[in-house]
Amino acid sequence: MNYLVFRLYGPMASWGEIAVGESRHTAVYPAKSALSGLLGAALGIDRADDDAQQSLANDYSFAVKLLRGGQLLKDYHTAQAPDSVGKFQYRTRRDELVTGRERLGTVLSSREYRTDSQAIVAVTHTENAWWNLDVLLQALQTPKYHLYLGRKSCPLAAPLNARIIEAENFRTALDQFEPGALLINQPEWFQDDRYLPDDKVCRYFWEGSTESFSYNDDEFHTSQVQVLTRHDLPLSRKRWQFQPRLENQWTVSRGEK
Repeated sequence: MNYLVFRLYGPMASWGEIAVGESRHTAVYPAKSALSGLLGAALGIDRADDDAQQSLANDYSFAVKLLRGGQLLKDYHTAQAPDSVGKFQYRTRRDELVTGRERLGTVLSSREYRTDSQAIVAVTHTENAWWNLDVLLQALQTPKYHLYLGRKSCPLAAPLNARIIEAENFRTALDQFEPGALLINQPEWFQDDRYLPDDKVCRYFWEGSTESFSYNDDEFHTSQVQVLTRHDLPLSRKRWQFQPRLENQWTVSRGEK
């Protein structure tokens, strides 16, 4: 079976959790909504295109290998913007400042980010999917829209190195992928192992059955798998609505890898 595998790294990332009020928390690893949004941006799909967005949400499965969770960064955020006026839309920042001048107000929020996290992502799809892996690979190499790590203020800081890997399951596809060093053309003492080391444990997350992830062996047992509930399955990008879904987690010591 073929998998599209790529690397995500940036100095800042924000993988949105449920947000209530002024607090905007982040998860440690990418949400499905963020990954399907990344592919949608690469393909040039608008948020208003419900059919295409639903295909991305329902016809593609993701697995994540978290190499480094990074550090938590909190930011007290202020933004000046006019409130809404019926169906009128401010299309530029100039519109907000000139046309909406009398309605300007300040929005306060507390936002969380992950710094210097790095993850490997594997993607597969159903027979009904709109785009095959070759199209997605081409889109990631020549994206139509800006690609970012959860928020537009968090751009990629290293090549995705996307490629298609033939493997038996998610685990072998993720383990076959070599992301490459982040610090290149540097002195011997200035290397990833010193400044951007991987975590001492490696965490895997995937949707679907345990069989789709790995076979039972001396290292992996189904009894070690934890089932999580995440509210990150897009229902409507226009209305910003998401559904719950189940996801599996398996953690292994780096020394056992």
